[in-house]
Amino acid sequence: MLSRKRRGAARLAAAVVASGLVAAGAIATAGSAVADETVAGHGGATATLGGLKVYDQAIVHGEGGDQPLGAGLFEMSVDNGGTLQTYCIDVHNPTQQQAKYQEVPWSASSLHNNADAGKIRWILQNSYPQVNDLAALAQKAGAQGLSEKTAAAGTQVAIWRFSDHVKVDAVNPAAEKLADYLERSARNLAEPKASLTLDPPAVSGKSGSRLGPVTVRTNADSVAVSPAADLPSGVKVVGKDGKPVTSAADGSQLFFDVPKGAEDGSTSLTVQAATKVPVGRAFTGIGEHAKSQTQILAGSSESTVSAAATASWKKQGAVPAVTAQKNCSKGGVDVTTTNRGDEAFPFSLSGKDYEVAPGESKTVTVPVGEDQPYKITVKGEGGFEKTFSGVLDCKTAGSGGGKPTPQPSPASVGGTSGGDTGGGDLAETGSSSATPVIAGAAVALVLIGGGAVFFLRKKKAA
Repeated sequence: MLSRKRRGAARLAAAVVASGLVAAGAIATAGSAVADETVAGHGGATATLGGLKVYDQAIVHGEGGDQPLGAGLFEMSVDNGGTLQTYCIDVHNPTQQQAKYQEVPWSASSLHNNADAGKIRWILQNSYPQVNDLAALAQKAGAQGLSEKTAAAGTQVAIWRFSDHVKVDAVNPAAEKLADYLERSARNLAEPKASLTLDPPAVSGKSGSRLGPVTVRTNADSVAVSPAADLPSGVKVVGKDGKPVTSAADGSQLFFDVPKGAEDGSTSLTVQAATKVPVGRAFTGIGEHAKSQTQILAGSSESTVSAAATASWKKQGAVPAVTAQKNCSKGGVDVTTTNRGDEAFPFSLSGKDYEVAPGESKTVTVPVGEDQPYKITVKGEGGFEKTFSGVLDCKTAGSGGGKPTPQPSPASVGGTSGGDTGGGDLAETGSSSATPVIAGAAVALVLIGGGAVFFLRKKKAA
């Protein structure tokens, strides 16, 4: 009965969201023709945080005293299908309700300068849930016995010791034994490859040529290749052999074949696949949820991953392609401008003037303050303008001065009471798990009420 109610509430919420998206789209269309592009990971999995699902208790010891909090596995729902299990790697930073996350490389997360990042990946591969023989895991750790809750808690505690370098202990003795064993045994492993990316995500050139290559990087057996629905007449997406393609594999090179004499323009392509996201991939909040705590992947079902690339062309003159990528090591955003035209491309960026010669590219790192929202705009001749926005989140809350925050929020990991494996998670913001349903119902009632007023007024006027 409860599951049917939840499904009904989900359908209601989906209908309300769909209505809101239609309205938002109309508003966006009426706005500026130059839209902001969020700086993300250039592809992979995008997911929504569901909450802490399997957890037990831990205590963080700091200058402000001991702080109890839940420690364990989060669950995420992947856009277009799939489920992810993650652990937190940012203990002092709270999560946000239904936060959106994007798969990113370590260089774009708080792991960018962490010498122990590889040890975290070792823990993920050698503990729960990747190792589900809990009796064998308990024997290795010298523990009396482990449940899913205590195994998840012990694993999370060990990860925090490397991700945040805090003094933290599991409350349960068996979980603490596991944490100590994992910390003692961990060794550095290499960063896992992305589930799916396109490199580069933007290309340019003169009409009458093949623009590219755009190289596919994926762990999937194959990916589906889809040109934009409004692909200009005569333009094709082809492979290295010049033949049109509808699928590709890791290492495949894709090109935009633009016929000679084609009008100046642009287009795009999308690649999509169903695959398991590699254990150890980082996930950071995006959009309005950019400051939601960073997560690291512990397990994945077969999930939908995607990536996109754009192309622009001209008959003559400068033909720029501009991309942006967070660079946590340099504390900013790398803006790369490539010119595949036959004239130099002068442009302005952050109050300075630059120029890219034909056939060359230039990368400029724009400094951005930690946790600060930014908008970076590239402006060039002929009305060229491209804006990138986001929030730079490259540090854990306690990494600035080497001291943990006195009171890490229990909400950062889902609450302070024990969890279960049946989905009975606590909301990260401290609100009831029924809040989204109530909010969705409220919005629906407002819409229904508004419609009733409209029809009543119309009847009265008649």
